Amino acid sequence: MKGESVAVRRLVKRYGSVTAVENVSVDVKPGEFLSLLGPSGSGKTTLLMMIAGFELPTEGFIEVGPMEVTHVAPNRRNVGMVFQKYALFPHMTVNDNVAFPLRMRKVERAQMQRRVREALTMVQLEDYGSRMPSQLSGGQQQRVALARALVFEPPVLLMDEPLGALDKKLREQLQIEIKTLQQRLGVTVIYVTHDQEEALTMSDRIAVMDKGRIAQIGSPTSLYSEPASPFVADFIGKMNFLSVEYLGSEKTGHQIRVAGTSQLSVTRPLNGHAFELSPGMSLRAAIRPENISLTSRGTGGANAVPGTVDTSIYLGTHQILLVNIDGRSGAPLHIHASAGRDLSTFTRGDAVDVLFQAGAIHLFPGKGGDR
Repeated sequence: MKGESVAVRRLVKRYGSVTAVENVSVDVKPGEFLSLLGPSGSGKTTLLMMIAGFELPTEGFIEVGPMEVTHVAPNRRNVGMVFQKYALFPHMTVNDNVAFPLRMRKVERAQMQRRVREALTMVQLEDYGSRMPSQLSGGQQQRVALARALVFEPPVLLMDEPLGALDKKLREQLQIEIKTLQQRLGVTVIYVTHDQEEALTMSDRIAVMDKGRIAQIGSPTSLYSEPASPFVADFIGKMNFLSVEYLGSEKTGHQIRVAGTSQLSVTRPLNGHAFELSPGMSLRAAIRPENISLTSRGTGGANAVPGTVDTSIYLGTHQILLVNIDGRSGAPLHIHASAGRDLSTFTRGDAVDVLFQAGAIHLFPGKGGDR
């Protein structure tokens, strides 16, 4: 099985006066795992349904490999599809469910039986062929749906939140299984999810969607470390936001004021599009929880802001501390510390210095709520 490229060009989908997808263009490489990530209503499922052929675009075109498929029927696009709700035929055995796409393609019986066995072996269900879907767990049913989508060896596999109905532990297990299988087969996958951890785990690249557009597309690492906007910064991982005042630029970097009194240095480049900076300008500063640390009040030195511990939460692998910055309204800062980085000495009410890594502070234009 070899993956094909998928090209989407200037795609638009309108429902009356509502624009669900607006001028989206993206190239998916052969064998790539691309996730469409975004909140409900961002257009990700509508985009996937247009690639599948279940929705016709208002404008633009779609190519799978060398063939334009914009107006080609779904069953003639040679793409596999896996839905969140499995869509298995309840009156058919597992074998018959998986064989269905081959039967529609009039594959010879002996070859059909062989390919069904191979597909079920791929998803570790080779002994379940005679069972009915109602006799399977949710995770097993989703494996059957995956086997059915892969049995006719499509070069492109489309997946619409296929793990959304499963519990967390099973979902995490199947994420790894699907990614491993995809890499082994070389099939191109376009995967819709609203779960950013799922997208980070599985994807070669992620297209973050907002209001029908692609806000940013890139590798999980680049989106996490170089978000182009506050929306992407907030949607990929946990991010703290602070309203700050720009003071100017010095040798030590950009200088900003937090909570009206404390001054911080920012040494990383500005995010997203370049924008003009002038003293007195209101900006949004953003920093990841793992790039903040604590020390006792008065010992922090440079790039430290006084604060007070609000809450300490122990989660086994790491600890979360919620800290209020003195003189700042809004939600407490989230600080994450790994199990080997002991912050357990800090408890509710402790006066602390909050230390910000100068190279980890992102600056964005505009005002925004502190959180």
